[in-house]
Amino acid sequence: MATGSTPLLFLHGYWHGSWCWTDVVARVAAAGRVAVAVDMAGHGLRAGRPECLSRRPYDVGAVATEVSPVAGVDLDEAGELLVAQIKELGRGAPVTVVAHSMGGTVLTRAAQQVPDLVAHAVYLTAFMPASDVPALACAQLPENEGDMVAPAVRADPAVTGALRLDLASDDPAYRQRLRDAFFNDVDPAVADAALALMSPDAPVGIALQSTTLTHEGWGSVPRTYVTCAQDMIVRPALQQKFVLDADIAFPDNPTSVVALDSSHSPFLSMPEQVADIVTKLG
Repeated sequence: MATGSTPLLFLHGYWHGSWCWTDVVARVAAAGRVAVAVDMAGHGLRAGRPECLSRRPYDVGAVATEVSPVAGVDLDEAGELLVAQIKELGRGAPVTVVAHSMGGTVLTRAAQQVPDLVAHAVYLTAFMPASDVPALACAQLPENEGDMVAPAVRADPAVTGALRLDLASDDPAYRQRLRDAFFNDVDPAVADAALALMSPDAPVGIALQSTTLTHEGWGSVPRTYVTCAQDMIVRPALQQKFVLDADIAFPDNPTSVVALDSSHSPFLSMPEQVADIVTKLG
């Protein structure tokens, strides 16, 4: 398949679903590219909602202790699902995969497993962990100081098996913190619609496992990192560390970098720019 004509597969991050790529996919398709957005394991149509968040009266104790329906989902499962989705879209030919946020660690796993099927790995302000480093460890690095989503988590993931957001909260201050974390440059009406579509539980197992990277595997796949200067979840210093660590480990295959002046969610705030970037990558 010629460069510039490979199918594009879009993978979202924690708490989101394939819905978040709607505006980008529409523009990519209008440019003549085959494109599809998929749901990550434990998200979208594969998500589970804990009863405690919709039960009234609100039970703080249940929110903190109810085990998540997606507690058993881990990086092994998420990686296997993405590989299957890549194979289905490409039908044996390589696919360009664009991953956002925690979707990046799933893309890394899939690209290590089937490097011949990933024509280009695109990390949109995404986790791109070094070999044998879990994404959760990256999120806790000093380079991620100022992350606004960690303080919004409503339960201990070791108890619930998930990173739980109270998306049904009627606390105006809490809801504003979520908007500021995810959508600080997105139209308020669109941000509220996105919050209503998000899944409250993100399976922590995806962030707890790691992938051993090799030169023949992930290290051989062309990659681009799209930085987002206003990101309040994957902080700019952490984005830069991902690129630096990858280039030190695999200097013969350096990371291309494209910069956006956006929040954590450029697929909503500047879908034209995102579509333009990915359609030019092959």
